[in-house]
Amino acid sequence: MIEKNFDIAFIADLALREKQIQQNYRPIIAVHKWFARRPGTLFRGLLLSEFSDRPLREVFYQANRFSGTQVADPFMGGGIPLLEANRIGCDVTGFDINPMAYWIVRQEIEHLNLDDYMAAADLLRETLEKKIGHLYRTRCTVCDSQDASVKYFLWVKVIQCPECREDIRLFPGHLVAADARHPKNVFVCPACGELTETDDRNRPGRCGHCSEELTPNGPAKRGRCRCRYCQSEAVFPNAANGPPRHHLFALEYHCPLCKTQRPGRFFKKPDPDDLAKWAEAEAAWAETAPTFVPDDAIPSGDETNRLHRWGYRFYREMFNARQLLGLETSARLIAAVKNERVRNGLATNLSDLLRYQNMVCRYDTRALKSLDIFSVHGFPVGLVQCESNLLGIMAPGGNTCIGSGGWANIIEKYRKAKQYCDRPFEVKHTGRKKSIIPIQGEWIGDRFNGADSNQVRIVNLSCEDAATVKLLPNSLDAVFTDPPYFGNVQYAELMDFCFVWLKRLLGRSVHAFRGSTTRNPSELTGNEDMGRGLDHFTEGLSAVFQKMAEALKPGSPLAFTYHYNKIEAYYPIAAAILDAGLTCSASLPCPAEMGASIHISGTKSSIIDTVFVCRTTGRVSKSQIVESPADVARLVEEDLLRLKLGHVNPTLGDTRCITFGHLIRLAIWSLRKDWDGTAPVSERIARVGEWIRHFGGWEVVSGLINNDKNLAAGFEADPLFALREIDVPYGVEDDEISF
Repeated sequence: MIEKNFDIAFIADLALREKQIQQNYRPIIAVHKWFARRPGTLFRGLLLSEFSDRPLREVFYQANRFSGTQVADPFMGGGIPLLEANRIGCDVTGFDINPMAYWIVRQEIEHLNLDDYMAAADLLRETLEKKIGHLYRTRCTVCDSQDASVKYFLWVKVIQCPECREDIRLFPGHLVAADARHPKNVFVCPACGELTETDDRNRPGRCGHCSEELTPNGPAKRGRCRCRYCQSEAVFPNAANGPPRHHLFALEYHCPLCKTQRPGRFFKKPDPDDLAKWAEAEAAWAETAPTFVPDDAIPSGDETNRLHRWGYRFYREMFNARQLLGLETSARLIAAVKNERVRNGLATNLSDLLRYQNMVCRYDTRALKSLDIFSVHGFPVGLVQCESNLLGIMAPGGNTCIGSGGWANIIEKYRKAKQYCDRPFEVKHTGRKKSIIPIQGEWIGDRFNGADSNQVRIVNLSCEDAATVKLLPNSLDAVFTDPPYFGNVQYAELMDFCFVWLKRLLGRSVHAFRGSTTRNPSELTGNEDMGRGLDHFTEGLSAVFQKMAEALKPGSPLAFTYHYNKIEAYYPIAAAILDAGLTCSASLPCPAEMGASIHISGTKSSIIDTVFVCRTTGRVSKSQIVESPADVARLVEEDLLRLKLGHVNPTLGDTRCITFGHLIRLAIWSLRKDWDGTAPVSERIARVGEWIRHFGGWEVVSGLINNDKNLAAGFEADPLFALREIDVPYGVEDDEISF
């Protein structure tokens, strides 16, 4: 059972490492972008803790097979719980209301013949090279070769001066590239537009071409920009002007002839030939009658309203002519592929490619790469945009990609993802040594190694609301899930960006793609634009938990991850568990986010999830059922020590979320016997809040927590002693309480 067998320190160490570079630990996630995926190592640990009777540290690196075990996930999202369950032989059932989530998990878990896929993918790139490859070539300024490949085209937004009618280039700054991954700093001249390399980023000196003073800061700031011709002030954005115009001001390119002889990167101002190729792309697109480029309008939303403020009204307006030409050509080639699973794989690739092939992508001046449109889990519209090479650039004689955002990158990631399905592995750390441990005997898929294999597993995936599905009573051995977090990422608003393209390409053959949007009134994320608040979140979560509880075998777990930085967002969790007739038997901490993630770095957000383990019947250790804030503080201290033994350094935000987990677990325990699930939702939420306030919330518990670093260091010196000190023995009837 999870409550007895889950090893917090062991899994915390693995999960923290995995979240730094998740694709290295779970390549399967590269099938397609999804948001806030939880660590695969966490759900592997939970599954093995529940179904295996052997020590977790021993069984984790060995092959496991739990044939006939039924596992469900009512909120599939990116599919991590189902993939981990499928991998160890379980039959899996998954639901998600979002068509893109359904499609992504389906593509992750369906078997794909890699030879067939790679043959089609290579043909796709070869054909694109013949048709439009020349549009991504440029002249090298060092050796004069005409065969250099453009990695990135850099564009700046342009508005018209309201007074003199001249174009104003909205540069927020003139730094093109910092001296982090390039020997010098590269600046664009505000006068002549040429590029100059300098040693001093703060005092760059003068332009090497026209002698104009170079300045780090640009004229565009806080929605205002002064015209350099008449000094009038212009305001931006202005939705009435329609989608923004752009000016091509720089290229980063790759020259294979010069790369080995010259350090750093290659930058240039676009020359007449570059501008002629852009004009050619515009003309070619103007003559194209598109079949697959969507004409869908961008609906109102918490995130999409940012696009509206910039004048974007249709999704197609977020792409330039060269991108639209390349994407339409790609889609036509994919539609002609006869093998259905290969065609679906390439269509999924195209959808994932979109996040780099648009005019909302930004250029990272330090990392010198494109930042995809979802890098901050929203639609931030910058002033400088980055257009990536559509085909991508492969290094000679290998599988290494140069630059990011092209077909070569997407295909290579997809190849590794599907290869991992047949040959999964774990990464083991011993001191500073890292080893790849193949787990022979495990695999991910609906069948193994091809259509003729007699090794098959039951995989039932549905694009529907889990609150409305029909499941047999007492049919599930476990439910593992990562439900939506109230007020979290607006998945549907973001995924519509990809959905409108996939709908054009696959809508006739995939029922889930026949709607006009991925948005649904029953979504459980908070959304001001759609009027979805805490009551809606509570009712929706409660309905799903009740449905799952009815299908679970007696005593089987419903385990899920959750964290939020406000205790009020936990009240729906408690109400939903109580409505379902479940008791929370454990609240376990585990790292679930990467602290350096762009969307949480520098915020007060926690990277620690609480895993809530819930059952209809079972036993819980007496030591976990406490009656005072001081005792809760002791439980939190023990969890902090376990995390530190797993090389996690919890922050104040992490400590707060761990505390919330224990308080909610205790509230459920206390309220379960006389809970009225028929009371109005506002009353149920209020009752949980009232219990927390009466018991003593974060403000009280936090003052009692002793987070002594010296004590932690002592525990780290003797981890076995530490574990003996803080772990209460199980299996003794007097030490447990039945529920």
